[in-house]
Amino acid sequence: MAVYTYEARSTEGRKIDGTVKASDRASALDQLKRKNLTVLQLTEDSGLAAKRTLFGRAPRAKVRTKDIVVWTRQLSTMISAGISLLEALEILCEQTTDPGFRRVMDRIIERVRGGADFSTALGEHSKIFTAIFVNMIKAGEASGNLDVILLRLAEYLEATEEIKREVKAALVYPCVSLTLILAITIGLIVGIVPKFQAIFEQLGMKELPLPTAVLLAISNFMRNQFFLMIGMIIVLVVTFILLKRTKPGTRIWHKFLLTMPVFGPIIRKVAISRFSRTFSTLIQSGVPMLGALDIVAGTAGNVIIESAVLKAKDAVSRGETLGDPLASTRVFPPMVTRMIAIGEKTGALEKLLSKISDFYDSEVRAAVKSLTSLIEPLMIGTMGLIVGGIVLAIFMPIIDIQRKLAGS
Repeated sequence: MAVYTYEARSTEGRKIDGTVKASDRASALDQLKRKNLTVLQLTEDSGLAAKRTLFGRAPRAKVRTKDIVVWTRQLSTMISAGISLLEALEILCEQTTDPGFRRVMDRIIERVRGGADFSTALGEHSKIFTAIFVNMIKAGEASGNLDVILLRLAEYLEATEEIKREVKAALVYPCVSLTLILAITIGLIVGIVPKFQAIFEQLGMKELPLPTAVLLAISNFMRNQFFLMIGMIIVLVVTFILLKRTKPGTRIWHKFLLTMPVFGPIIRKVAISRFSRTFSTLIQSGVPMLGALDIVAGTAGNVIIESAVLKAKDAVSRGETLGDPLASTRVFPPMVTRMIAIGEKTGALEKLLSKISDFYDSEVRAAVKSLTSLIEPLMIGTMGLIVGGIVLAIFMPIIDIQRKLAGS
């Protein structure tokens, strides 16, 4: 019995992923169809899917996006030079240094040599080759422009990866700063404050100012109930993760991400850029609009945007235009929906989508740059407030003593 990992959509339109045990791929598909599921991706996990992590997710094979981009660009160059697909795959497999990627390529070569379509062979490794990748390859095979599609894929992956890299780089500094602030605060409360508490007790000070009393209570709790505090943190984290994995919890969390202060606008702009670039790339590659919308919804990374795209897809399937249904969801800015409507009327939808993506990419870069410049003084100010507050709370009783001595 082999273990297959699948991504599917229920009759209600809900996205589902999981594993199924079957003797072969056809049997796995048959099992899922009997459950009234529309299979989006199905791949044999070579035993990996049988090993579940603490929260039920299967560990995934790790192949860097950078390696996929280089492989795609090289494959495009070889095919445009007149080398056959099978020969090009064999050449690339020989020069691949990553053993995991080499094993995957060996399986792909074996399937292609056996007469399977290239897109079908790629689709069996959905953890590495996404639905966008597979469907664009399928469109390239149908149109006979596989080399052009591969080059377009490489450019698409490079653009999306660059935005991810810039956003991640912008988040490193605040994460490190917050960790340092937290460590310094805990160190002061656990290490320094108890020493002053002993001094106050020696001086016989029973009535302390409210800030000092609160600080001492926090210090005592952190020292005396350390394991309880750690247990509470673990329970909160686990509860949050489990709630986030439920459908209502995921929806609430994703809505919060789009509307949260400071980072919300950046996350929304990244999501809109991804939607526009993915949709544009799929349409340019010859993927039908309904199929492209289905893929874009499945790769949105946010259920709010996914739901909006699926609603628009349903409207398009009934013969409506795309711009109006997207506007009615109020997820996409008016500029985006109007440009999409204009693109539909003029027949230049993919070009306008590409322009939308470029615009929001530049918006993300500008927002990240301004955020980075603001975060440093913000973090310094936060650290100053915390440390200053602790110092002030500690010295308030001492100041009171000095005043009493001066008055007497």
